[in-house]
Amino acid sequence: MSLTVLMNSGPWLSVPPPGYGGIENVVATLVPELRRLGVRVVLASVGTSTLAVDELVSVFPEGQFAALQRPYNQVCGIAQAHLAGVVRRLHARDDVDLVHDHVEAVGLATLAAMGPDAPPALHTLHWDLAKHPALYGTLDGGDRVRVNGVSASQLARAPQALRDHSVGHVHLATPLAVGADRRSRPEKGDYVVVLGRINPGKGQDLGARLARQVGFPLVLAGPVGPYHRPEALAAAGDDARQNPDARFFLDEVAPHVDGDLVRWVGTVAGQERDDLVAGARATLFPLRWEEPGGTAVVESLALGTPVVATARGCLPELIEHGRTGLLTTDEEELGDLVMAASLLDPDECRREAALRFTPTVMAEKYLALYERVRRPAPARLQPA
Repeated sequence: MSLTVLMNSGPWLSVPPPGYGGIENVVATLVPELRRLGVRVVLASVGTSTLAVDELVSVFPEGQFAALQRPYNQVCGIAQAHLAGVVRRLHARDDVDLVHDHVEAVGLATLAAMGPDAPPALHTLHWDLAKHPALYGTLDGGDRVRVNGVSASQLARAPQALRDHSVGHVHLATPLAVGADRRSRPEKGDYVVVLGRINPGKGQDLGARLARQVGFPLVLAGPVGPYHRPEALAAAGDDARQNPDARFFLDEVAPHVDGDLVRWVGTVAGQERDDLVAGARATLFPLRWEEPGGTAVVESLALGTPVVATARGCLPELIEHGRTGLLTTDEEELGDLVMAASLLDPDECRREAALRFTPTVMAEKYLALYERVRRPAPARLQPA
């Protein structure tokens, strides 16, 4: 295949990221498989990225994620500076066949404004599409810029202008799904784990309250704002309350965390995370928002751990109720479902992951979208 793709992951974290990093993990999963399929990849990221690519371009020597905690007027130029660097590179070369962009809002706006001589572009939507109505409600990318979602439910809630530019959705994948159906089954513990950045939409306060009410051990694994370890949050003292996620944790979650039945262990990654999830009775997703993608969901299946969740966003697309997990529209029922999750077969979860959520499946679907984006629009008939 003769195809060069500029993959724009943005200026916030390296690829792969050090621990938590949603979009950067998606890119780190997709790129190796694209290259295996013959695609030449130019990665636009930060200088500390270590992912094997054909070329790395960067504006910032290291990730700028910590700057997101500063006031908007001190931060708003970072993504723009990164995109300006990407645009300069695109103007200076003619070998890029397609731009695959992952930078929220400003990536799409910049690519749409580049004009008809720029390469075709696919912008992947990783987030809540109600966030930027002024942009999404008026988008005009012409025939050159297209978007895709990470679930059908995400696109179904999109503004009409965004849906008009859509070429479909591609579910997220995980390298853990490769050979998941042949992986040995570890011994299960009695605990439940909630994975992900701690914030109101993820519902960790609900999970912690239910654990105390029903009596199941719960492990909360994920960062609180910029704080990846409990000791870092403790050391910040009252300054931590400047961050909204930290305020949420301190006010709504921490009162339930006793270090015994309910524990917050901070960010876990790599083998530590895999062992934690694989040994759990279930992963719990007590969602209070319409989850668009669900990386942690497909990782849980690949590790043989059933999912218990509120049936919101992409969860009904990823989980088969009664086989790979248990879903409900009543959040107060989640506690009872956690206790019932041990009746589900972990091997069914692994088989589903190996069938649907491997990097190969994701890469092949993106190649099909690339062809749709690059295909010239049919000529419009001129009036007689």
